[in-house]
Amino acid sequence: MRATDVDRAVAAAAATAATLGLPADDAVVLHDSNKLTLRLLPCDTVARVAPDGSRVARFEVETARRLAAAGCPVGAPDPRVGPRVHERDGFAITFWTHHAQAAPPTVAPADYAHALARLHAGLRGADVPAPRFTDRVEHARRLVADPGLTPALAAADRELLGGTLRTLGRAVAERGTAEQVLHGEPHPGNLLGTADGPLFIDFETCCRGPVEFDLAHAPEEVGAHYPGADPDLLRDCRTLVLAIITTWRFDRGDRLPDGRRLGAAWLDRLRAETASGR
Repeated sequence: MRATDVDRAVAAAAATAATLGLPADDAVVLHDSNKLTLRLLPCDTVARVAPDGSRVARFEVETARRLAAAGCPVGAPDPRVGPRVHERDGFAITFWTHHAQAAPPTVAPADYAHALARLHAGLRGADVPAPRFTDRVEHARRLVADPGLTPALAAADRELLGGTLRTLGRAVAERGTAEQVLHGEPHPGNLLGTADGPLFIDFETCCRGPVEFDLAHAPEEVGAHYPGADPDLLRDCRTLVLAIITTWRFDRGDRLPDGRRLGAAWLDRLRAETASGR
């Protein structure tokens, strides 16, 4: 979120919580990217604040509600508020249960894989409207193809990303026949290691595709513990996902803190992987 909007977002979240009977005298920033995630105290709720994102917020909170009701390992909306989206001062605000972190909060690979398999089982039975993962690939390809949108990309890097997205996007689409609804981005930043076990959060990125596309976002050790994963398809998905997230970091509108440094590092990884034929 733009630095100039953070104070307004915090104030909007605290004021909305107060109108719901949740005292919010203090706010701790937990995460700041395209949206702001806050822990409000003393009511101890988590507020997610997005600029002009009511439609996406509604999808996210309703999806999480359905999955929580089905017993999936997910962070659920705060039951004191329910799966509602509140609009205030140009922001869409949702409230979520705060979970105490385990000690240590890092999730072991086997537990990570088990939680993701449980989530996928729940998503197979959920009526969640989601685009195919190829939409994400095509969006990245459009960014790469337009120097006006990705002006910092060198010509050779633009060619590398474009070729990887085109070739592996097609290969995964043709080989991933057993597709289902996915989380979309179940990376460690979207997995809480809580005292209640691992819980997935942030469902605005749901898409349809092979489970290997989701696994590609997790640490490599996790794949070995996921039942039935295709190692060759997973390898292609890892490289494809790397190309997608690298492209996002070069989008001129990207607001991820330290995003350009990450993009440069990921380009180095992508060059090494494609050179080695991985």
